[in-house]
Parts: sequence; structure tokens; C-alpha cells
Amino acid sequence: MSSLTVALAILGGLTLAAVVGYNAWTSHRNAPRQPDARNSQLPEQDDDDAPQEDREPVLHVDPHQVTGAERHEPLFDPALPAPSALPVPSAERRGGLDPLIDVIAPISLEGLASGDAAIAAMPATRRAGSKPVAIEGLNEHTGAWEPAVQGQRYSAFQVGVQLANRTGALNEIEYSEFVVKAQAFADAVNGAPEFPEMLDEVARGRELDQFASSHDAQLSFVLRARHAAWSPGYVQQNASRLGFVPGMIPGRMVLPAAELGLPPILGLSFDTQAALADDPAQSAIRELSISLDVPQVDREEKPFERMRDAAAALARDMDGIVTDSDGQALRDETMDAIGVDLEQLYDTLDARDLSAGSPLARRLFN
Repeated sequence: MSSLTVALAILGGLTLAAVVGYNAWTSHRNAPRQPDARNSQLPEQDDDDAPQEDREPVLHVDPHQVTGAERHEPLFDPALPAPSALPVPSAERRGGLDPLIDVIAPISLEGLASGDAAIAAMPATRRAGSKPVAIEGLNEHTGAWEPAVQGQRYSAFQVGVQLANRTGALNEIEYSEFVVKAQAFADAVNGAPEFPEMLDEVARGRELDQFASSHDAQLSFVLRARHAAWSPGYVQQNASRLGFVPGMIPGRMVLPAAELGLPPILGLSFDTQAALADDPAQSAIRELSISLDVPQVDREEKPFERMRDAAAALARDMDGIVTDSDGQALRDETMDAIGVDLEQLYDTLDARDLSAGSPLARRLFN
């Protein structure tokens, strides 16, 4: 074999090795990032987290989402006219029902009714159309309004239906269904109901729905990978360091509230199919979203600041960039403007006795 043949063979071998090495390096560089094996244990979802996820409202496509780094839209219209003076029941808040957001039909009794009888008389479904219906009794011993309890006795009842929620305002058909259910319950407990005027209540529902629609805000940031994609485990590990825990839906994590049973402060979601893949380590995730349902979370929790800090921390640790849904990078000036708008929104909700995170706000914006 000539020296030229030997040289060509060596050169060919070196070229082949270089190609193989380059391909291996490229494959490694482009492979989804994996969690650190030294700290890959994820927090387990315990029973205490389940109620929080159960109460989590579904995020809809909302006009108040961030729409661009250079063009920040106000979260609500500060010039919206003041609510009209529609008839509002004079009764003060009693039990879980509230005349601010509920139609309330009192039921008078000739004597006392047992909790067992009231429970047996409850309607099969506690909804009128898309609106929740609730029944409460005035406890003979405590003098408090409460859902019927076995073994207790009640001197009166009240049935309520919500005036509005995120599906819209109470309409005439829903009001009629409410009347039918309330009347059937009253008949079963030998009570006499008193129903407010339907047209007045429907008008109140429309006004409340207009206010709620104009002051609803569901924010969402998108974190996009700059270079290498992420595996589900890598995302979960980095998010868990910030306090996020696995949700009930694959590809979903939540930052739980301090008080059990309250909605989560923030949500984090990525591709469900990637989370359900046979080999999640090979699933490539190039973006995730961090969301805040503003009316559901108390402003004292500082949810927007925590949302902003979480997005910045994940972007730093995962080599990502925070953008809006259009892929435009969100600059600090835009974040600051959103924060100012949010404070104004909080003040408006407070003035209407619908403070963010309050039981009434959580019911209305649901």
C-alpha cells in the first residue's frame, strides 16, 4: 500500500470522526434540557392541593391579556360610566348569599323545619341554566344562615341565584328556572316564598355583567426558549424551586395560596402532550405560559409582582425570554405600566365591594 493511500485513508477516517463528533455535539446541543439529577425530586401533589386546583377557573382568550411590548392597552376603561341606579334589595348580607350579586327569595315558615327535611327537598341540580343556585336556612339555635345540616332545625330559608358570572348575565329563562326550583323546595318544607320582580333582577344582572366584563383581567406571560428546548422534568424542577406544585392536569403547575381552599396565586402550563409522552425526557418544550386570574387573587398576595419575579427567574435559570402572546419581548416599562393599571383596577373593585380575592369576586368572576 502506497504512502498516498495510507494518507488518504487516515484523512478519510479523521473526516468521518469529525462528522460523527459534530453530529453528536449538535444532537447534544439541541436535545431538550434535562433536570439536574442531584435535585430532580419533584414535590408530590398532596390532598391539600386538590381543592385549590378544583377551584381554578379556566383561562379564556381575554381582551385584557398583554398584547404587545410597544403597545400597552389599559386593563379596563377608566372612563366607564358609573353603575346605574337599579333596584337593589335593602337586606344586608346574610350567610353566603349577598344581594350585591344574588337574587334572594326569602321563604317564611309557619313553624320549624328540620335540616333532614330540607336536605331531602333540595333540587337535583343547584344551577339555573349557567348560574349557581344556593339554599340556606336560619339556624334556630345559632341564629346564623347556613346550608342545611342534618339534625338542625330552621325557622326560615332563603334561596338565591347568582346575577352574573363569566358566562354572562342572568336571563329571563334562567330566572324562571330559579323560580320553579325555589317554589318546589318551598312546597316541600311547607314554606311561602317571596320572589323579587323578574325584570328588575334581570336588569340588575345585566348591569353587574357589564361592570364585571369591563373590569375582568386575566394576564398571561409567555416564556420562550432562546436556544435549547426544555424537557418536562426540567421545567418542573425549575418551577418547583419557585414554589410551584404539580396540578391535576398534565402540563399544569400552580403556585398555591397560603390558605387552603383558595384559588392558586399563579398558574404555569406547557404542552400537555409533552407531559404525557411515553418518554417525557425526549419531549421538546420551547415555550410555557405563566398566568394570573386577577379578580380571583387578593391584592395583598402581590400576585403581579410574584408573577413578574417568577417569569424573570425562570428566564434567567432556563435561558429563556419573557414575551407576550405575539412573541414580542416584554420590557420593564411595559411591566411597570401593567402594574399601574392593576392598582387602579384593584381600587375600582374595592369601591364596588368586589375586592379581588374576596368570596364575592371569586363567585362573580368564575
